[in-house]
Amino acid sequence: MNDAVTRPAPDDETGLRHLIFTSRIGDLIQWSRRNSLWPMPLGLACCAIEMMAVVAPRYDLARFGAEAMRFTPRQCDLMIVAGTLTKKMAGPARKVYDQMPNPKWVIAMGACASSGGMYGTYSTVQGCDSVFPVDVYIPGCPPRPEALLHGILRIQRQIAAGEPSAAERAERARGVTGSPEHAA
Repeated sequence: MNDAVTRPAPDDETGLRHLIFTSRIGDLIQWSRRNSLWPMPLGLACCAIEMMAVVAPRYDLARFGAEAMRFTPRQCDLMIVAGTLTKKMAGPARKVYDQMPNPKWVIAMGACASSGGMYGTYSTVQGCDSVFPVDVYIPGCPPRPEALLHGILRIQRQIAAGEPSAAERAERARGVTGSPEHAA
């Protein structure tokens, strides 16, 4: 056995120097949020198949701490809108979004979720950002699983940097503009 490992260093007789580390509580919270995202999959069309592929062994979303997909919004902090959002589904999607606890992030996956895609019809929402704030847009029809991984990593970088989510920025903007809801 190596004596340098088993014996404490000469300047630290108790050996506690190697057992204690210090940090700020905010950094610890950001680290835990970044490494334990719980996605709420809102699979609406063909993009949902690519989203399902991300949790499979080939792409292994578990490497990034976001594999715990939950179908209850009260446990999730990341909504992945995968596919065409119709006006009929916009109300329920907004209800799911409102039930998610703060802080929350949203990924618009695919051309249809981002901009309505090729469906310029009356029944299709032309971008889910008109229903709720979006943090990351992933292009493609359908986007590859690698693109979704990149989007999730972008959300993790945003959390690590302490940047506010799109929902927090929208909330601040409503407070600054003095909307009638906040005036009372």
